[in-house]
Amino acid sequence: MLAGSVDTSATAIEWALSELIKHPRVMKKLQMEFESVVGMKRMVEESDLDKLEYSDMVIKKFIRTHPVAPLILPHQSMKDCMVRDFFVPKKSRVVINTGAIMRDPIAWSEPEKLSGKRH
Repeated sequence: MLAGSVDTSATAIEWALSELIKHPRVMKKLQMEFESVVGMKRMVEESDLDKLEYSDMVIKKFIRTHPVAPLILPHQSMKDCMVRDFFVPKKSRVVINTGAIMRDPIAWSEPEKLSGKRH
């Protein structure tokens, strides 16, 4: 489990950095926010997090557009149910594709873009 958590953290950081390189305007705005809230003389502290609103939004966008684990652990349905037009019998193994949910064009405008907004 420890190796999995290290790999997923590294993967998330890699994707975030690659997106920042592709979006220099976003990177500049993040830098300006960090300079104004935290300054250049110290590290970010937990008490700063509430004030870093743009950073919080950008991080959430990174996680949405590049989930580190697009498939969550399998679940089992407890009873018969319908999901949209699909019948799911009791005790079925259900694998949820969060990667597809986070890129669903019904829920998100321009879901593949970092700038995609929720409908």
